[in-house]
Amino acid sequence: QVQLVESGGGLVQAGGSLRLSCATSGRTFSRYTMAWFRQASGKERDFVAAITWSDSTYYADSVKGRFTISRDNAKNTVYLQMNELKPEDTAVYYCAADSSLSFGRRVSAYDYWGQGTQVTVSS
Repeated sequence: QVQLVESGGGLVQAGGSLRLSCATSGRTFSRYTMAWFRQASGKERDFVAAITWSDSTYYADSVKGRFTISRDNAKNTVYLQMNELKPEDTAVYYCAADSSLSFGRRVSAYDYWGQGTQVTVSS
């Protein structure tokens, strides 16, 4: 069983930055595709960014150029650096892991999920 624990959320003013972290248990972390999703109140959970086992990265158009996903396999941790934050980035951010060695943008593509961390961007 893989456990994911997010941290780093909080309240920030528009234009500010936050870095989210997701610590992962499991011996095969380096083989997982890791992703971040977010869910605003009353809305569906949406793809934000992903990084594959080969370090290929993918982003939603809404965050491209502002957010950066990275991973540290030695620490079993994936990060999401969020810059130039906007009020519309306000959401609960979830970390997810996919053990299939493939990449997908759908929620259903991911096997494991964290509990989420709240990010609030004030205007």
